[in-house]
Amino acid sequence: MAEMTDRTLRLKDEFVKNRGYWNSFWDGLLQLNPDFFEAYLNLSSIPWTKGVLEPKVKEFIYIAIDASTTHLYEPGLRIHIQNALKYGATKEEIMEVYQLTSVLGMHTCTLGVPVMIDEFRKAGRGQEFEATFDARQTELKETFIRNRGYWNEFWDGLLILNPDFFEAYLRFSSIPWTPGVLEPKVKEFIYIAIDAATTHLYEPGLRIHIQNALKYGATKEEIMEVYQLTSVLGMHTCTLGVPVLIDELEKAGQPL
Repeated sequence: MAEMTDRTLRLKDEFVKNRGYWNSFWDGLLQLNPDFFEAYLNLSSIPWTKGVLEPKVKEFIYIAIDASTTHLYEPGLRIHIQNALKYGATKEEIMEVYQLTSVLGMHTCTLGVPVMIDEFRKAGRGQEFEATFDARQTELKETFIRNRGYWNEFWDGLLILNPDFFEAYLRFSSIPWTPGVLEPKVKEFIYIAIDAATTHLYEPGLRIHIQNALKYGATKEEIMEVYQLTSVLGMHTCTLGVPVLIDELEKAGQPL
């Protein structure tokens, strides 16, 4: 790897100043294309130099999108856990970020069950889903609202089809809400981030959790900052790809 120039040293120093850390996976990009690195530095620094969320919460957003089942990016996850700890995060808080993020798999049902019901109706079998809640199902719905703070009609089909599975999910998803250690607004920011991430782009959940965040006092500036933090996910193309490129160039005997 070539030695740092005055410009690349300045860019590295500015990154550390704005973002609060440095990792060796940035070295290659900084050397190979300082113009692109500078453009990314300017983009990713906005929520850090002009932001409204506390640094620890910003790191929770990064942790959530890196640990999400749609991404599972361990290098970034380790970096942002280290950063969160520097900002005073506790193991209970980070574990709660994991718990909140782990419910992403349930979108198989919140997306899939309404589609299934719609297709049954188109096939003339909609009557199979025409049922009212019994006493148990009504109690499960009320418990969900009490624990989670909302209800959406996409839960109706699952509750009708399989109350046992719905109850198990209710217990699973309620753990970080009864009561949990993060404030409710921050929990909703986690949901917003994983739903809006380019690895998921799940609009029904995104709308629900923006509505919930507003009920908990979120501002447009805070939600916009969640988007800004989440939008840098695409840079993992370079943090993963550039080290691989450099390694392959070296194996091929080609100069950097």
